[in-house]
Amino acid sequence: MAALAGGLVIFFLFLGATLAGFGMVHAGVIFPGVSVAGIDVSRLSPEEAASLLKQRFDYPTRGRIVFQEGNNVWLATPSEVGLFMDSESSARTAFQVGRTGDPLTRLASRFRAWYSGTDISPKFLYDERMAKEYLGKLATQVDRPIIEASLGINGVDVIVNSGQVGRSLDVSAGLQSLEQQLRTLSDGVVPLTVHETPPVILDVTAQAEIARRILSAPLIIRVPDTRESDPGPWRFEPPALASMLSIERVDTGQGATYQVGLNSETLRPFLEGIAPELARNAKNARFIFNDETRQLEVIQPSVTGRNLNIEKTIQDINQKMGEGEHKIPLTFDYTQPQVADSATAEELGITELVSAHTSYFYGSSASRIQNIETASARFHGILVPPGATFSMAEVLGDVTLDNGYAEALIIYGGRTIKGVGGGVCQVSTTLFRTAFYGGFPIVERNPHAYRVGYYEQRADGSSDPDLAGLDATVFVPVVDFKFTNDTQYWLLMETYVNPAARTLTWKFYSTSDGRDVEWHTTGPQNIVEPPKPLYEENPDLAKGEIKQVDWEAEGADVTVTRIVRRNGDVLYEDTFNTHYMPWRAVYQYGPGTKIPKDKDRD
Repeated sequence: MAALAGGLVIFFLFLGATLAGFGMVHAGVIFPGVSVAGIDVSRLSPEEAASLLKQRFDYPTRGRIVFQEGNNVWLATPSEVGLFMDSESSARTAFQVGRTGDPLTRLASRFRAWYSGTDISPKFLYDERMAKEYLGKLATQVDRPIIEASLGINGVDVIVNSGQVGRSLDVSAGLQSLEQQLRTLSDGVVPLTVHETPPVILDVTAQAEIARRILSAPLIIRVPDTRESDPGPWRFEPPALASMLSIERVDTGQGATYQVGLNSETLRPFLEGIAPELARNAKNARFIFNDETRQLEVIQPSVTGRNLNIEKTIQDINQKMGEGEHKIPLTFDYTQPQVADSATAEELGITELVSAHTSYFYGSSASRIQNIETASARFHGILVPPGATFSMAEVLGDVTLDNGYAEALIIYGGRTIKGVGGGVCQVSTTLFRTAFYGGFPIVERNPHAYRVGYYEQRADGSSDPDLAGLDATVFVPVVDFKFTNDTQYWLLMETYVNPAARTLTWKFYSTSDGRDVEWHTTGPQNIVEPPKPLYEENPDLAKGEIKQVDWEAEGADVTVTRIVRRNGDVLYEDTFNTHYMPWRAVYQYGPGTKIPKDKDRD
């Protein structure tokens, strides 16, 4: 046993001495069996090993790194992207094998290298700034700005500016993938990550097509169901349409798009300008009552009212033009008349004649008769609804030469002069008396300034002073005559002029509710004689010529009372007070004419 122990001691002393001698033999060089990345650096000094490693390890310059993005590839060496071998550090690491740790550890490390070999991983320097700079250069080839598509107009041509999807290379992700590949010290592919950002509006093909359709032909705006009296059509050529075209970017809530159409701010003034001449009031049908059949007969069809719907028209024009239509009807709001052509006497409660009056106009001139006929025709066949107040001025309209009236004598500015529409008051007076005798409420009545002989004529042509105070004048739009149909039935008016007989007859047809009328007049009172005749010079007359232009009339006051009863009960009582001014005759004479010395002159 002692011999065995002594033998082991001798063995270890021998081994230690051998290894110690081994270390002395290899002082200043790398121990045998040590390699770096498979390159044997045994028995080389660190400087020699570093030189050998630089010469033999060429991965940084020989290796191939492929960057790939879609179909695009870029080839680089590891050194181009910042990878370099640190040969000095690697050689120093190899030199330290077997020279670190406690004596036993050092001996074990040397033995292991000698016996089985020790391969050291090489040391590298990685310059990330070079890698980032290289990827930055790739980014200049990959990156693409976001471009939003747009439309433009050049003359009548539509210009499309295409949109572009934005692209951006993810450099940070590229650096991470590159570092992982370089660690393998082998060739490989580094996929690049590219972020794409589409513009809000990428494609305007559809909007461009709408614009081209709009500009492809003239726009013709017309009235639907055109009548001969309707204006239009209105035509807009493509150059005009181009100047009116609006390309507006609008948000949809899920993005944006372009809205193409004609500018509403351009269309609206045009439509507002034509709207008044296109407007049409709804009009009831006009009838006459056939006394034999007791039925209504249409003498003028009803008219449907209409008003131009400007906003809907603008909307329709843009919609239809975008669809390729260029002949586009205006859009109207329609109002149906209260009484259509199909209305019956039974439906309206028109069953009998409830009031009628005839006035006379002996001595009227042809122009005055023309005016009576023209004004009376405006009221023939007119219907008054139950409970409605009828305005004569509203139906009469403008009294002008264009509307068929002639010049005749009228009262104006305190004188009887020649003016358009003389004789219309024959019509208003006749209507007043028909409503008065029929027992209808009189809302507005204005007498003449002085007594007019026409309105006091009997059928035989003589004068009836009891008719004084029962005249009414109308002067549109200042002076009106109004009465109310206070019954539950419609009222139909008919007017008949007999020029030969010099008569105007006004008829009311409805259904009698049993009312009757009692009336009284004071007749003319407080008579005032007319002033002396007035003579005034008129340079348009010849010497010795005298012409009467106004006629004298006595001034007077008249009070007319009326009691309207129904089934014995008084519905209402009213009083009509009339003050007539005294009126003097007026004569005009030519220059140099002698007039009686006792006459007044201006």
